[in-house]
Amino acid sequence: MKRSRITLADVAAVAKVDRAVVSRVVNKDPTLSIRPETRERVLAAIEELGYRPNVAARSLRTSRAHMFGLFIPDFANPVYAEIIKGAEAEAASQGYVLVTGSASGAALGDYMDRIGQGRIDGLLLAGTGDESGLIAQLDRAAIPWLMLNNRSRSVKRYVILDDARAAALAVEHLVRLGHRRIAHLAGPSRADTATRRSAGYSAAMRAAGLPEGQVVAADYTPAGGAAAMARLLGAPERPTAVFVANVASAIGAMEGARAAGLEIPRDVSIVAVHDLELAGYLNPALTTVRMPLGELGRRGVTLLAALAPEDTVAEVLAGPIQLIQRQSTAPPAPGGGDVLRTGT
Repeated sequence: MKRSRITLADVAAVAKVDRAVVSRVVNKDPTLSIRPETRERVLAAIEELGYRPNVAARSLRTSRAHMFGLFIPDFANPVYAEIIKGAEAEAASQGYVLVTGSASGAALGDYMDRIGQGRIDGLLLAGTGDESGLIAQLDRAAIPWLMLNNRSRSVKRYVILDDARAAALAVEHLVRLGHRRIAHLAGPSRADTATRRSAGYSAAMRAAGLPEGQVVAADYTPAGGAAAMARLLGAPERPTAVFVANVASAIGAMEGARAAGLEIPRDVSIVAVHDLELAGYLNPALTTVRMPLGELGRRGVTLLAALAPEDTVAEVLAGPIQLIQRQSTAPPAPGGGDVLRTGT
């Protein structure tokens, strides 16, 4: 037999209060004035009965869907999983559901239809490239939006990570190990994150008194990283170390080094931005710079919920950035980088 839905009236009966009091407790009405013991009694009744608010009915009364969207470039990039988890947790804590969509695939049209129908209260744009058309559509629909780890020259509504500092940590680590020929496997030129990481690389090399090494751009995929690594290793004077702008690219770069007959880190050291659990299970385990991805997702939802659509937001997230040293980096071998190895 199907269990009937627990209602406000059921909670009110158990808590021995009027159902309006239950409603105002559930909706966190700041004007509600009741005794602390009464509030506790209502909360206990909610917990005991397993009451869940009727979101559909609430949205009809408040003209809100209680739903946020998160738009990412590609589900294949594992970095976005951490951002999604953080955003989802914060949305849930504020009584919202998070719906995630991707810029790739046939579902894009359906996702945009949902936005146009007012079924999303706000949208986070996580590094999807040129959002000018999308932003115009959001503005026409009066939907609040916020760029997540991405900036645009034309708008000031974003929260980003300190990518330049992450790049500097990676380069400083390689310099401490004794590397002088440090190349940069950069991200795609259209990506704001790639621009900031390249700037951090250049600044750190200058601060160390070193000339910049070769820079090759690639997309944030293993295939892109492997192809870019082959180009770097084809230089007349190959690098002894490579700073990679993204962990997914670095996985491909490691394979590219092996395909060229090199051993990591004896022949070339590799360090990348972003730390994932799988980085510790690679062979060798990959040295990374850990970024507060979950906190980025949480902060994005917090700002989206708190600010008006017309408010200016230009925030660099103050969060822990940490070098995670593993086995893919080591001091350069004497005379390293002069010739390619031909080992198996």
